[in-house]
Amino acid sequence: MQRHYLSQDFTITNWDQLSPFLEELKNRTINSAEDLKKWLKDVSELEAVVNEDGAWRYIKMTCNTQDEELQKSFDFFVTEIEPFMAPFSNDLHKKLINCPYIEQLEKDTYFVYIRGVKKSIELYREENIALNTEMRKKEQEYGTISATQTITHEGEEMTLQKAATYFKSNDRTLRETIYKKIQERRAKDETTLNDLYSQLIDLRHQMALNTGFSNYRDYKHQELGRFDYSVQDCYSFHDAIQQHIVPLVKQNEQKRKDALKLESYKPWDKDVDTDGKAPLKPFSSGDDLTEKTISCFNTIDSYFAECIQTMQNMKRLDLESRIGKAPGGYNYPLMETDVPFIFMNAVGLHRDMVTMVHEGGHAVHAFLAANLELTEFKSTPSEVAELASMSMELISMEHWEPFFPNADDLKRAKKEQLNDVLKGLPWIASIDKFQHWIYTNPKHTVAERYACWLQISKDFGTGVVDYTGLKHHLQRSWQAQLHLFEVPFYYIEYGMAQLGAIAVWRNYKQNPELAIKNYKNALALGYTKTIPEIYKAAGIKFDFSPAYVKDLADFVKKEYELL
Repeated sequence: MQRHYLSQDFTITNWDQLSPFLEELKNRTINSAEDLKKWLKDVSELEAVVNEDGAWRYIKMTCNTQDEELQKSFDFFVTEIEPFMAPFSNDLHKKLINCPYIEQLEKDTYFVYIRGVKKSIELYREENIALNTEMRKKEQEYGTISATQTITHEGEEMTLQKAATYFKSNDRTLRETIYKKIQERRAKDETTLNDLYSQLIDLRHQMALNTGFSNYRDYKHQELGRFDYSVQDCYSFHDAIQQHIVPLVKQNEQKRKDALKLESYKPWDKDVDTDGKAPLKPFSSGDDLTEKTISCFNTIDSYFAECIQTMQNMKRLDLESRIGKAPGGYNYPLMETDVPFIFMNAVGLHRDMVTMVHEGGHAVHAFLAANLELTEFKSTPSEVAELASMSMELISMEHWEPFFPNADDLKRAKKEQLNDVLKGLPWIASIDKFQHWIYTNPKHTVAERYACWLQISKDFGTGVVDYTGLKHHLQRSWQAQLHLFEVPFYYIEYGMAQLGAIAVWRNYKQNPELAIKNYKNALALGYTKTIPEIYKAAGIKFDFSPAYVKDLADFVKKEYELL
């Protein structure tokens, strides 16, 4: 983007270089609504530059956790820039709210933004700045620990992501061997990760107490700007999933067990093809994955393909798994250049292809919201961001021919996808319910933590998988979920958005042209409207009541049976 406030060659090297601009913004005289809008644009430009600088430090560090200089660069931003930004951000927020011309801003455009600013002021506490810095550094320890987790099989050292590809092997003994190697490796970090999580819980709880809350759950719901639903709504979501989704998952799991003719259906049996077919191989490399994604997206809407092509041209893709790379996958918005970055750990499997179209949905969202005037307008809540990505998974499924030219493979891939959609919802509910307990019982012991997780796993499990002798693996299985460590309470959004995505997909099957038009219109709103308004623009409801969940579950079941 063309800068108007900062010079084009301005880069962040130290705080003293950045602070004069913040001082000027803090002390600038505003004499009219036009002055206020100009000031907001200048604040937004500065925020975009700072955000993108921090983003690149994070991206480079996760791409290579073994490079100490990249780690130092990220730590510098977390310790020498972010803590000093926080008081200024609060001062600028107060300047906006106290400005007499704020009433002249268009309510249709600024209401959601101003609502969030008021909440930010309400939650701001100076004593939390140092805690947040410490917390941010500790959160990154999870990625560093996970990046070192490898196993050796037949002389080859491999990441756990790559090792997991063997769970699709038809050799059951091999699957069990790999499972045990992975669990042995995870066990080495079990105590370290428990200690790290306990430290994070303590820090987060103290932040909540400092802000006048009795627990971090209630504080975090406020900080995440959950204006459009409550804690009780989250519990309703858990109940709806347990009531209407878990039975469908159990049904599918039992069919798998019966098809495999296994008396004891073990965790290493959950991913193998029931017909003894080799694993689906939708792509051969990161470049192949990119090209096929572009081809697939082009069939839906040429604009979607252009977005991924632009990212490829600008080298904003790092897709393949390798030792030393942080786990997981993400689409990182870059607020100044408005061309995001996709990070993944692909090993050639179907789920990697799904991850790519998922992150591609996030990327399209970033492009569609790029023309919005303020950085904060582009900062969409997760409930909307994940609607973009999860809808793209299901919409693109209608056009997966570039990945699966064979009709039988395509049918198999679609069934796998719909099965995963259903399986994912109980896991999402489990992770969210776990966090509700964790943070409303912050002084719990590790033994109590494990007992809670085992009970939740039972409540949202099918009872089909036999964990006899493997309880110690199950009780720590939550440790594989990076969101618990790095982005607390960011998870139920996947469930809400998954329900929304099913509704978008249903609309797409009925009227593709209208569904894509609504999808694009909704994403282009960024965060200038409330979540229910954005869902409405997409042609769907923001609803997770038991009746609505059942309606969508029945639709998925019907589509699955038609394949």
